[in-house]
Amino acid sequence: MAIPRKIRIGEMLVNAGILTVEQLAKALAQQKSTGHRLGRVLIDSGLVDEIKLSRMLADQLGIAFVDLQTTEIDRVAAQKLSERLARRHRALVLGKTARGLRVGMADPTDLQAYDELTRVLSGDIELVAIAESQLLLTLERVYQSNEGLTDLVRELKADLAPDAATATQLAVSAPDDTTPVARLLNSVFEDAARAQASDIHFEPQADHLSVRFRVDGALRNHARFDAEVASALVLRLKLISNLDIAEKRMPQDGRFEVLVRNAPLDMRISIMPSYWGESVVLRLLDSSKALIGVDQMGMPAHTLSQVQRAIAQPTGMILVTGPTGSGKTTTLYALLAALRGEDSKLVTVEDPVEYRLAGITQVQVNEKIELSFSRVLRSVLRHDPDVVMVGEMRDTETAEIGVRAAMTGHLVLSTLHTNSAAVTATRLADMGVPAYMLATSLQLIVAQRLVRRLCPHCRVPAQPTPQEHAWLLETVGSEHADRVPARAPRGCPQCRGAGFSGRAAVFESLEITRGLADALAHGDTGAYLRAAEAQLRGRTLAHDAVRLVREGVTTLHEAMRVAALVAEDA
Repeated sequence: MAIPRKIRIGEMLVNAGILTVEQLAKALAQQKSTGHRLGRVLIDSGLVDEIKLSRMLADQLGIAFVDLQTTEIDRVAAQKLSERLARRHRALVLGKTARGLRVGMADPTDLQAYDELTRVLSGDIELVAIAESQLLLTLERVYQSNEGLTDLVRELKADLAPDAATATQLAVSAPDDTTPVARLLNSVFEDAARAQASDIHFEPQADHLSVRFRVDGALRNHARFDAEVASALVLRLKLISNLDIAEKRMPQDGRFEVLVRNAPLDMRISIMPSYWGESVVLRLLDSSKALIGVDQMGMPAHTLSQVQRAIAQPTGMILVTGPTGSGKTTTLYALLAALRGEDSKLVTVEDPVEYRLAGITQVQVNEKIELSFSRVLRSVLRHDPDVVMVGEMRDTETAEIGVRAAMTGHLVLSTLHTNSAAVTATRLADMGVPAYMLATSLQLIVAQRLVRRLCPHCRVPAQPTPQEHAWLLETVGSEHADRVPARAPRGCPQCRGAGFSGRAAVFESLEITRGLADALAHGDTGAYLRAAEAQLRGRTLAHDAVRLVREGVTTLHEAMRVAALVAEDA
């Protein structure tokens, strides 16, 4: 069994020709002022590669180096060391050996930490070297709140009897948060809020219940619960959503509010029967988030200018288009915030009301009582509004009422599910809205998508793949393609190993000029699309995505994904 010993890291690196004496002296002075370990100072300053340093330490000590990115961790063995001690000593139990435990340490020269680990783990230790950044990521996976969730699941299972009636009783007996099922759900809600998830998926499988979070547009595994607890969780969710707890054969939708970390969090719930049980998706609507201004949305200059001109007009229609989850509602609320004032009345018709704005009349659609978009919209127009926001143009009747409102002295904001700005007007015409009404009312169409933001802490330069380079050539031409610096995700503790953190919007905008309006009025689709293409040349969603690649905000892969979605609608 190898025993750690003190090694002069600086001297070792100077002897290896990796550091100069001057660089070492500067690093030692920085270490003295910050109190950080010398190895961390050298790594953070870029003088030494972390993996190379870990391998060199391993060689000097005569122990192995383990790459945690390619190593499977025995989670049961890992739990033998508490998360507090693992983080304190930068150590992790990787698995069992014939004689004891295999333990990785980011600083295998730390004798004090080694002695305490030996005492706590009470047995032979096979010491290996690991990289600290990889360790921190692995700790997130091994010790994330799943340990607490497991305890709650165990407690809930202990309360569950074999008969189904007990699950119902557990879900409905206590309206407060003291029952195991309530505390388990609250823990999941807190984890989702901490991860900044947009959705929570509860997916029943043959032998377990899978819990996944959608973060930055991508689904991530969060936890696996025993299948026995699924019915109690679904019943509890139905109860707090005021849904029918006896109905298990039909889809149900609802809404509820919870307090997470002392902040209100709205949840939109969708329940659907599946083969292994009821599947649940929760959409998190954080109404406490501050709204961003139009000028903070990252629009290209020409789009921002067009939007500002459009909202300055007293009448007309502004449409924001894109598929579900492309940020359309956020854009509409940014426009509303810019229009809000004491001299104007703003009314919204939504399903559901996602953000609550002071000084604005907000109406929620309720199809169950036949309070539809079109019915509410007719009433709204008798409410003397200056600005009307319609959450979505879902049908011909709603679209036609909205267009008429724009023609009769109102500024109308709404959304439509189309993949590009150019085809939006033709889609409305296909829905049955008269061409002359579109020509008279439409002012501006903004299409948008969301791309994942590269984590600023760990993004690295990259070479475009042959496919990415070919796409760049086609999109921006050979003159500009080679001047677009590509970057790739790497993963770090700040982004929990994802390589991405947050999302950014890409835009294209089509201003309805006289030429476009004339083409619409005459029903000349070909002339309209040619004129739209001419206005959008060099300013499409794909071009705006390349702008974000050039600025280091996202990757070429994300930009190509946006272009592919638009091409599907062409």
